[in-house]
Amino acid sequence: MIREDGDVDPLLHFPHHDGSPLYRRPEHAPLGDTVQVRVRTSNHLLPDAVWLRTVEDAEPFFAACTVERTEGDTTWWVGSVRLHNPVQRYRFLVAFGDTFVWLNQAGVFDRDVTDAHDFTVSCHEAAPDWGRDAVVYQIFPDRFARSAAADDRPIPDWAVPAQWDDAPIHSGPHTPLQFYGGDLDGITEHLDHVVALGVTTIYLTPVFPGESNHRYNASTFETVDPLLGGDDAYRRLIDAAHERGLHVLGDLTSNHTGDTHEWFQRAVADEGSEERGYYYFAADGSHEGWKGYDTLPKLDHTAPGLSERFGAVVARWLEFGIDGWRIDVANMTGRHVDVDVAHQVAREIRATATDVRPNALVLAEHGHDATGDLDGDGWHGTMNYYGFSFPVWEWLRDPRRPVPSFGLPVDVPRRDGTAMVAAMRDFTASFGWDAVGASWNILGSHDSPRIRTTTGSADLHHVAAVLQFTLPGVPMVFAGDELGFEGVDGEDSRRTMPWDDVAAFSTRTAGVYAALARLRAEHVALRRGGLRWVHVGADEVAYLREHPDGTVLVTATRTGTTEPELPGIVKGERLIQVGDSGRSPRASIWKVS
Repeated sequence: MIREDGDVDPLLHFPHHDGSPLYRRPEHAPLGDTVQVRVRTSNHLLPDAVWLRTVEDAEPFFAACTVERTEGDTTWWVGSVRLHNPVQRYRFLVAFGDTFVWLNQAGVFDRDVTDAHDFTVSCHEAAPDWGRDAVVYQIFPDRFARSAAADDRPIPDWAVPAQWDDAPIHSGPHTPLQFYGGDLDGITEHLDHVVALGVTTIYLTPVFPGESNHRYNASTFETVDPLLGGDDAYRRLIDAAHERGLHVLGDLTSNHTGDTHEWFQRAVADEGSEERGYYYFAADGSHEGWKGYDTLPKLDHTAPGLSERFGAVVARWLEFGIDGWRIDVANMTGRHVDVDVAHQVAREIRATATDVRPNALVLAEHGHDATGDLDGDGWHGTMNYYGFSFPVWEWLRDPRRPVPSFGLPVDVPRRDGTAMVAAMRDFTASFGWDAVGASWNILGSHDSPRIRTTTGSADLHHVAAVLQFTLPGVPMVFAGDELGFEGVDGEDSRRTMPWDDVAAFSTRTAGVYAALARLRAEHVALRRGGLRWVHVGADEVAYLREHPDGTVLVTATRTGTTEPELPGIVKGERLIQVGDSGRSPRASIWKVS
């Protein structure tokens, strides 16, 4: 089917559609309305016909698309999708003579495919604009900064005290107990550093009291930990952030509490209490814990009263002033053995949040495959480990250094660019375009190795950052990545920020992050544009981010080889290059004329 044209990559000729404004208008519509969908085809591979296939009430229907116009080597086809169902599925049959291919979110296929990767358009509201356009900065409060007031606070009994420049203990029983004493006023004092990076949203891991440095084992949801400065310090931080135009996200454990939590303590003390039903107790009095940890008793979201009680927590802190929530282990929330009310819980949390603050963001932690959890009126998006992080880690990993995988029993493997793109397309296709645009592109977090350790070099780290800021989704930077921090696992990655040691700052890397954030803000294509892969090789990839207000090209290579030449694309101004031409891994962002 494909006519060879010298060095032109066949991907340039493939039919294409995605959920961006160039290909679908409007983004959303009420139930019963229609949206216009467009398919780009190349005259080097011009189809005889394009058919739109929709699925209504689980039954497929076909309608012929019409030619809208021809521009140079491109022919545009147009059709209409009626929102018969709240989440409407569709794909395209592209006919060539006596054969055809399917076009869905995962690409072009000359075989039958399942409905799982169909395009989707939803009647539900998308994530708020600020959430989709954000650059997010993750802060682990114990390790970010200490204010002077922290010196006057007593060390808690559970803690193993550490000096600020001590290395983290990243294995053994003291790992969650090592206490540096970072606090909220310390964060406030360093917000100018965050703003200078081009960050628009700060996300703090939990601030509730808990007998650990990570605070995911909350003892209450009613107050901020006094060790962090309490409610007053949280107010100062939120106000200072908002004054600088920053949004603030909280972190909430909907799957479990700590075993010192007031609800759990009441449940243990009184078997007749309402709180007893909030948890999974066995006949012998033992209880279910997250992944078997007794200190993290799992919540039973079918329990009478828990929905209202938990909703009050969601609402309280939004009323206090935060702008949204990141929900911890959302994939397990509401799921246990034969119980699965996960989608109900997601809908309730989002509805409560948007009732209080209509533009609230509710984002899920989902450590693996979030398929089926993101296309309704629950979570706006996810921390996209499998659709972004893992593929990038595997493509850019330094083969000379073993790095443990987050959540896997083996080290990160090294794969080629074809495998990276295939994995990205598979996972993001099952999420849906809207959810991908709201989900976080993560190169590392408090749970994973650092990207600098995985790649083994600044140049490969910078190539990864270009992918993070230019692929669909929202870049989330873990504090310290911009300084070139190392870390072999999640615990080792939780190193303290060296505010008193300027020599420890990688100004080159920080400059790359700031430049990428600036370009993302300046070019709407990098925030809302489509994604069309135009070259995929073992060591280099290239893609277009297309938008009615402008298109950019991104090229990246993991070796010193030449970046791919793309004769079918007219490059304009080069907006940025990381890495040295001809000698190292590098990536470039170009305007397209």
